[in-house]
Amino acid sequence: MSGNLWKYRIYQGIWATLDWLFPPVCGGCGKTGTRWCFECHQKIQLVSDPVCDVCGLPQARPGLCNRCQQKHPSFRLLRSWVIFEHPVRDALHRLKYRRDIGLGEALSDQMSEFIEQLGWPINMIVPVPLGKKRLKERGYNQVAMVAIPLSIHLGLDYEPGVLVRARETRSQVGLSAVDRQENVQDAFQADSKKVNGRTVLLIDDVSTTGATLSSAADALYASGALDVYAVTIARALPHHGLKLV
Repeated sequence: MSGNLWKYRIYQGIWATLDWLFPPVCGGCGKTGTRWCFECHQKIQLVSDPVCDVCGLPQARPGLCNRCQQKHPSFRLLRSWVIFEHPVRDALHRLKYRRDIGLGEALSDQMSEFIEQLGWPINMIVPVPLGKKRLKERGYNQVAMVAIPLSIHLGLDYEPGVLVRARETRSQVGLSAVDRQENVQDAFQADSKKVNGRTVLLIDDVSTTGATLSSAADALYASGALDVYAVTIARALPHHGLKLV
């Protein structure tokens, strides 16, 4: 964080002032007085080894998962902070659907150390963008609410305009792995003037198959990115009832 410490403290101070004026509730349990309480933090399930060497999917042994053996994703590496379970699942739903944007700063504060420990040579953070229709309906990109404070905390350039949706796509929820890949194929475009020669950290809220991140990485590489790494707040697993095959 070094020279960016003061910037991050100012950012935190703004949210602390807003919390004082408008007392928040915990995104995980609804407890009044904090956006993310200690009890909920204690309940999170970190993604632990062994994981797939490339996409970070938890598995029984080290190495590549079956999907990455069949087709290597476009990003270099993907890692996720926690498993998509309560209370993080509840917090992400609240951030995404209930306009509780203050959760972005609360979650980013927890994630920053995780990203630093990865040791990746990144110099730019890019959130996965929403389509124009969904952005108009929601009014904000929930991923950006996490990416902004992360960029300040980590001292990285924040470039939300580098990547855009070239076309509208269906929601990935409920789609099979094959359908997810087809749904987001060629769905993104990147600005070569800003991304050329840069090492990008793509960030999204939840990873299921990694199809969206892989498609976004395709666009970044096509526009001259030197390398693309990816990180998500949470990782969805087969037992969550999602179609991963």
